[in-house]
Amino acid sequence: MGYDTTAYSDVGPRAPGMFFLREALDCERLGATVVEADDGWEGVEHDHGDADHEEVYLLLHGEATLTVDGDAVDLAPGNAVRVDPGSTRDLAFSADGSKMVIAGAP
Repeated sequence: MGYDTTAYSDVGPRAPGMFFLREALDCERLGATVVEADDGWEGVEHDHGDADHEEVYLLLHGEATLTVDGDAVDLAPGNAVRVDPGSTRDLAFSADGSKMVIAGAP
């Protein structure tokens, strides 16, 4: 079959509000995550330099700040940010009912 389908609501969250779709969609190189978050949700600073893995963060609803290498990037719905593999990133949400899609690949 040339495609796979899933609903992120059918995938159990791996962390609070984080739904990882890579395995459910049988992706070989692409990672996709849906994040549902309320005001005060904070991620963990990290990078993907060892895996040469860049990411795109797309805010669908709410408000978020993505801190990249110490620079805070405020996001409104519809805003997207691409982050280099070796850059540190940390995500925080500042509105209830926020929703974001994160996609990444080497």
